[in-house]
Amino acid sequence: MRIEKVAILNEVVDRVKASDYCFIINYGGVTVAQLAKLRAALRAQESRLLIVKNTFLAHVAKEKGWSEEVNAMFAGPTAIVTGKGEPTAVAKAIVEFVKDSAGKASVKGADYDNKIVDAAMVEALSKVPGKNELRATLLMLLKEPATRLARVLSEKAKKEGGGEAAPAA
Repeated sequence: MRIEKVAILNEVVDRVKASDYCFIINYGGVTVAQLAKLRAALRAQESRLLIVKNTFLAHVAKEKGWSEEVNAMFAGPTAIVTGKGEPTAVAKAIVEFVKDSAGKASVKGADYDNKIVDAAMVEALSKVPGKNELRATLLMLLKEPATRLARVLSEKAKKEGGGEAAPAA
């Protein structure tokens, strides 16, 4: 293998190893504009799309200790999406890209939480609310009983006091 190829391979291996997730997609038949739109959406999530040779991905799989079944995903035009942080927003962007491609692109699978998952699991992950959405929902649930209690006490005080404040003496 030439020195340039070794350097590229090492960069891909290092990027996948340093990433919290690695989505594997088929990008065949999509336009450059569609790929640019996906890259922009991924950049907002601090993720990156890399178009990688399948032989390089087979080497990455060996380095990461992925099972042999993942090699079936390395056929046709393949790209990977890597990054740090929350994968749900990234999965949403990828699933949206696949829908916009009119059946040309597809999700092959992903390495998520140190497990290889299929395309159906990636789609399910895209429907899960993100951490910030879950935090907001939890905060609303925690705040609701206190709000109700304050409302009940306020209503009771109004009824007992005639609904208006007593005049000052």
